[in-house]
Amino acid sequence: MRSGVIAQKVGMTRVFTEAGEHIPVTVLKLSNCQVLGHRTSEKNGYVALQLGSGARKTVYMPKAERGQFAVAKVEPKRKVAEFRVSQDSLIPVGAEIQADHFVVGQFVDVTGTSVGKGYAGGMKRWNFGGLRATHGVSISHRSIGSTGGRQDPGKTFKNKKMPGHMGVDRITTLNLRVVQTDVERGLILVEGAVPGSKGGWIAVRDAVKKPLPKEAPKPGKFKVAGGAQAADEDKVTADVPAEKEGA
Repeated sequence: MRSGVIAQKVGMTRVFTEAGEHIPVTVLKLSNCQVLGHRTSEKNGYVALQLGSGARKTVYMPKAERGQFAVAKVEPKRKVAEFRVSQDSLIPVGAEIQADHFVVGQFVDVTGTSVGKGYAGGMKRWNFGGLRATHGVSISHRSIGSTGGRQDPGKTFKNKKMPGHMGVDRITTLNLRVVQTDVERGLILVEGAVPGSKGGWIAVRDAVKKPLPKEAPKPGKFKVAGGAQAADEDKVTADVPAEKEGA
């Protein structure tokens, strides 16, 4: 199981195929996505990679948090997240994951925070049909109607679909196809819509319901501190033990 990446949503556009058909895509940008630490089964009880992305000022950052970035020898990050991986998919601390970590044609799962809509009624929030336009209905055309509370059962059940706060939910969209990747600019173009607003942080990982392509690099495609790129398993396994001690 490979690691995912932390990307930032740029917006939507479209690309054209050789046949002239257009594909709507969402542009995701990797903003210096680096490995901050390892989570090992001996120390933490599970195996994972801690990644960070984006730039952050250290003015209001606690000293303990600054110390974690100092140990990893990376610049402070705006967004930090963990990705569960297998033992043979650990990437050295400080390595920067590239956009070609995902290959064109493979499927990915994306997770983001949906756009907040504030307080919404039942028709907008749950797609209720509303009441009739005439025949005795006055003013309350967009109300939800009865909530089911009468003598039996004498109450309104929990989780009843009613008006309330809408949006700002953690949403995962499955099986989005990677259309293009741009390593120089750090862009990943995935087909379809991605939850969240422009500028929002998105977690991108290999699809759990689709097989991983054979050409996908293992444990991943990344750039080490010296500037050289590594993707071979033999290169990584030689570096991981030394990095795990300081993680």
